[in-house]
Amino acid sequence: MKMNRSRASFAVVGHPNKGKSSIVSTLARDDSVMISRQSGTTTHSDHYKIDTGNAGYELIDTPGFQRPKKVLHWLNQNAHSAAQRAEAVRKFVLDPICAEKFPDEVQLLTPLVEGAAILYVVDGSRPYGVEYEAEMEILRWTGRPSMALINPIENESHVESWKNALEQFFKIVRVFNPMQAGFSKQVALLEAFSHLETRWSSVLGQVIIDLKSHQKAQVVQSVELLCGLLSDLCYYQYHQKALTETQAKSLKPVLQKKYNHWMREREQRTFKELCELFSHHQCVLQTQEFDLPPDLFDSEQWYAWGLDKKQLSTVSAMTGAITGAALDAVVAGHSFMLGAIGGGVLGFTSAWLGADKLTKTSVKGLPLGGYQACMGPMRNLNFPYVVIGRFLFLFEQLKNKNHADRSSIIMSEEVLTSKIEQMQKSESKALHLACKKLIGQKPVEDLRDSLMALFVSYEND
Repeated sequence: MKMNRSRASFAVVGHPNKGKSSIVSTLARDDSVMISRQSGTTTHSDHYKIDTGNAGYELIDTPGFQRPKKVLHWLNQNAHSAAQRAEAVRKFVLDPICAEKFPDEVQLLTPLVEGAAILYVVDGSRPYGVEYEAEMEILRWTGRPSMALINPIENESHVESWKNALEQFFKIVRVFNPMQAGFSKQVALLEAFSHLETRWSSVLGQVIIDLKSHQKAQVVQSVELLCGLLSDLCYYQYHQKALTETQAKSLKPVLQKKYNHWMREREQRTFKELCELFSHHQCVLQTQEFDLPPDLFDSEQWYAWGLDKKQLSTVSAMTGAITGAALDAVVAGHSFMLGAIGGGVLGFTSAWLGADKLTKTSVKGLPLGGYQACMGPMRNLNFPYVVIGRFLFLFEQLKNKNHADRSSIIMSEEVLTSKIEQMQKSESKALHLACKKLIGQKPVEDLRDSLMALFVSYEND
């Protein structure tokens, strides 16, 4: 469907340090918006355009009011009736002298003159004061659709007094904590504005449809990420060639370290992708690494750089005789830590030299056969459940984490027992069978469907 380029625009305005940027970050559903507790962090208007698929909206983070009483005095001198007020605000924004004397207010009012609606933000944990009335009166002069948001930054001690005052200036007043407001509250805010500004009702309606569809898509994409993670972690094997069985066994500490590092890095990569899927690009994870079973080491005899008896017989039959060049072609130039074989012609043929003899044969003192030291694949039946539990825990944290919340996520492991008990018997059976196949390194064609049953309760949150 072709995107509807009509876009609702909201200017988030108010006194400095009342949580405007936090509200912008939450409504933009993106943690790239800068947030600071330092007063006056926003010194110019920042525009954030959000495309939802078939529609979109814009959020404008504005500087706080600095001299509202003086600005209101200027406006009163330039408007002698209510009919002249909106034009007086426009003149104020365009006046170069005002831009020099009142830069914050000019930056703040410019998007309103250009057609943005108003989201006026106050701190419900601080007492209401008459000094706020000048800035609220200025906003009323613009004639733009407006809503007041009471942000209880520390507590709700003064919410009621703020409500009583704000209702004198704004048609809609809402308590909105950007750190805690869930998806339904964000949607409700957009729905309320669609009634205030009727020309945006259609585009905001489409925005809401898009956001709900996007939320469902995030669940599906999360399951896809988990499928890839499970397959990679359960199937992964790290191996290295050695000349003797003793040498192969001596490699165990090195292989175990590299294997564990790869496994943990693979999980961390998926965790990062999951954070980005939910637009938590700055999210800090405090992860406790999972303990990997120590009994994953094995060593087995191998034949001629990884070729087994059957492969060697095929090669011998095809070539009739294996020369040095032919052998190079078979092993694709890999020496597997044995060094390069060079010089001379290997006059071996399948008629007088079989695969078993080849493993005991040497060229210039280097044996053509040896042992392979292996770490993995995973054999612990509980392992896939641990991976699923850790992933599901992070998924729940990210899904419920507002983008204004910049606190770290301390990773834990989701206990799957209760969730599995809530599944249909056929669903839990499919999940257990899938996990068993993963540990057996067998393909699981219905892995996605088996995992989706764990996520189905999140689709309509």
